[in-house]
This record gives sequence, C-alpha cells and structure tokens, in this order.
Amino acid sequence: MTDKSLFIEEIIINSLKSLLTGRVNELLGETEYSIPPVEFGRSLAGGAAVTPVLRLSICERSEKERIIRLDAYTLTITFTIPEWPGGERNCYAYAASVATALKENPTLGGVTGRAVLTGKKYAPPKCAGTGADWTVVLSLRITVEGGC
Repeated sequence: MTDKSLFIEEIIINSLKSLLTGRVNELLGETEYSIPPVEFGRSLAGGAAVTPVLRLSICERSEKERIIRLDAYTLTITFTIPEWPGGERNCYAYAASVATALKENPTLGGVTGRAVLTGKKYAPPKCAGTGADWTVVLSLRITVEGGC
C-alpha cells in the first residue's frame, strides 16, 4: 500500500477509501436496516450507494510533534443522505460504522501513526418533508511519522 510514487496525502486518502468501502460497508450490512453502501468512482442514481466527500488538510503541529517529526492532518468525511427513507437513522449508522472501523484499525492498515475520530456534526434538511438531504460531517485527526 505504501507505493513510493504516491504522496503521503494520496496514500492516506486511498487507505481511508479502502476502509470505507471495506469494513464500514461490512458493518452497515450487519444492521437490521437496509442502508446504502459506500462507493467511490461510480455514480449510482436512486440512493443505491453513497459517495462521501473526503477533504484533507495539514494541521498546525505542536512543538513536541515538530521535535519528533510528526505530521498531523485533519480529514473530513461528508456524507449527503436523502431525507427519506430513514435519512436521519442512516446518518447515525454511517457515523457509528466509521467510528467502529477506526477503533478496529486506527493506523489505516499501517499507513498512519494514528487516525482518531474527533467530531461528528449532523445537519437535518432545512425544510423537513421536502426531499432535501441530511448531512453528516465526520472529522478525523491523522498523524504520520517522518514529517518535515
């Protein structure tokens, strides 16, 4: 997974995508509800799958992190979920599945020092019953050894 031709940011994103389409989808499949899986690279109409948006940025490092050459990143995962059926419940299911998968694999397969879920933000549709979307934004802090 640690291909020398890739930048660390690409490796982090690819590892997270693998976690989402792998273990997170397994956890979603184990629920008693029918929750659309996470997929990337395909556009599926009608809510057959959810494609979250991943945004990565570097964090300000503490003095200790600078001394031990540790880079810190903030990564947000944004899920946009149709209001009906069960949009609110699906928000909670995606958030819980990501949290569980990260607890089971905090190094993203050995790519990072540690990936920790630091925040969850749920946003309902502006007007209920209009078919607008729910949004859940998950914030992660990711550390990587060998920084600048």
